[in-house]
Amino acid sequence: MAKDDYYVIVYQILSYLYRSLKEGTEVDPKMLTFDGCLFKINERYWLYIMKNLINDGYIDGCQVVIAWKKGITLSGIEDVMITPKGIDYLCDNKTIKRAYEFAKDNLQILPIKL
Repeated sequence: MAKDDYYVIVYQILSYLYRSLKEGTEVDPKMLTFDGCLFKINERYWLYIMKNLINDGYIDGCQVVIAWKKGITLSGIEDVMITPKGIDYLCDNKTIKRAYEFAKDNLQILPIKL
């Protein structure tokens, strides 16, 4: 896996949101943006990941907005939360566990241990 692999990014997003939920802290949108603190990826790839996390029911509170002439944007990222389904995916998915193994050895920011 690479640091910009889909599952590594998904792991980073979900684990950050789960930690924020458990600690009762506000989500910092700068942690989750495509050029934020957790990762640096292109905006189109980031929107693809976020759209799928929303559609799969792993995160809630934000929405993908298709704006005329502006393309696709994400609204409400400051209110995003992990869902129970997202917690289950984070804790029980084998591919996400492989992403965690990669991340613990290769990334500086590792929000939560599985």
